[in-house]
Amino acid sequence: MSEETRTELRQGAVILAFVTLCGVLLGLLWLWLAPRVPLISDGKAVYLSNTEGEQAVGADGWFGLLGLVFGAVGAAVVFLCYRKGGIAIVAGLAAGSLLASLIGWRLGVWLGPTADVAGHARAVGQGVVFDAPIKLAAKGMLLAWPLAAMAVHLGLTALFGPRDPEPEAGPELHWSRPGTPPAQDAEEQN
Repeated sequence: MSEETRTELRQGAVILAFVTLCGVLLGLLWLWLAPRVPLISDGKAVYLSNTEGEQAVGADGWFGLLGLVFGAVGAAVVFLCYRKGGIAIVAGLAAGSLLASLIGWRLGVWLGPTADVAGHARAVGQGVVFDAPIKLAAKGMLLAWPLAAMAVHLGLTALFGPRDPEPEAGPELHWSRPGTPPAQDAEEQN
């Protein structure tokens, strides 16, 4: 394995680790920004406090929006730091983005309101509004970060990435009819 390949693999591993750790920030921001679903208990069952509310969908939307932003910013930073690119760098960005989404999702759920809704309802008492656990109903939102990262990185590479050198110009070729000297054929074309 060449030194250049080892360097690229190290860079890909650093990107994978850094982007994955950014998932913690995603989870904290999602927990902070996602709307809460208010619940209420009558002592026998737990109900939505506002049946017309759209908070549950809002939690999915915030996760997807944050994922898009993190993906775009992360891809731009990786492109600016490693402009030459390489498969290990792009693979590190893609895998790190997916892992970061998973970490952000699980961290937000873990740090959010308890998943034991019945126990929480008993603890707060009858008629008291409390928050439902935060959840990601649309699991496809987990792909927002990796898809945004790959799209932005591809776009930046296409627009501003290194180009292959143009081939050197060879001898100029002239077409001639069979049996005609090239000089006579060139005169006929003029």
